[in-house]
Amino acid sequence: MMAQFRSDHAQSVAYADPLNGCPSRPRARGERPVAKIHEILREGPSFSFEFGPPRTEEMERVLERTLAELEPLAPSYVSVTYGAGGTTRERTHGLVMQILRETGMTPMAHLTCACHTRAELVEIVTRYRDGGIENILALGGDPPRDLDLPPGELTYAVELVRLVRELGDFSIGVAAHPEPHPRSPSRAQDRLRTAEKLREADFAITQFFFDADDYFELVETLQTHGVHKPVIAGIMPATSLASIKRMSELQGSEFPLWLEQKLRAVGDDPAAVRAVGVAEATKLCRSLLDGGAPGLHFYTMNRSTATREIYESLGLVGGSAG
Repeated sequence: MMAQFRSDHAQSVAYADPLNGCPSRPRARGERPVAKIHEILREGPSFSFEFGPPRTEEMERVLERTLAELEPLAPSYVSVTYGAGGTTRERTHGLVMQILRETGMTPMAHLTCACHTRAELVEIVTRYRDGGIENILALGGDPPRDLDLPPGELTYAVELVRLVRELGDFSIGVAAHPEPHPRSPSRAQDRLRTAEKLREADFAITQFFFDADDYFELVETLQTHGVHKPVIAGIMPATSLASIKRMSELQGSEFPLWLEQKLRAVGDDPAAVRAVGVAEATKLCRSLLDGGAPGLHFYTMNRSTATREIYESLGLVGGSAG
């Protein structure tokens, strides 16, 4: 379990209110924020971060530092990823509860139905409910490739949404794919299935993408299906060509040629590549906010620097995060 991290400096760092540009008082350590994400979204654009539970002591130290550096930005909420395996499952639960108890940030737990019995899912959700967690991202998920686990009793994310809804007063999110899900037979079928599950959830968060038109097409198509709930845009800056192409392959999408060409044009200098990636991510964020996106969700990979730079470029903070 990650050592308790300190964020006392968060009590003295001012941040800019993204709704009106005025300095706002940061939440003090232990102060309860507005907790349900669908309520947070009513207040204006949300800005949130995603973390993954660390697997080694070195990764624990990295995440400890990242949390301390990002908490002063006063994110609307943060999320913690999930794996179906036993140890990963417990790491997720531990990190979610630690964020709730030791910071001023609102946590959301990811949960997948892959490889779980219904009884196991009931136990997991009940633990979160009894521990004070009010937000869950309900996912279908994929079975871990390196573990021989039985198939789950629930197949689709919408089934998990219904189960979570039965067990408590949660704010429930689902995933959406601006580029269609790789297993969808067509874009039309992908949009239809997304509409079906979002109709029963409170909001959606997209996988990362690089073309704002893909996001706006997704939202417009959902609206033609009668679904007008918030769709939060997932953001991952391309700070390394090799790593971002690998991540794109893992989520089943093609990395855009136009962005690859821009990254290659600056040569083999990692700093130059990174600068281009952050600049392009910032442009994407501006386009999304200008077009009415209800929020941005940053896939941090447990690092803080790129997110802080984008925040500053967007004018969301008045200075260094520390």
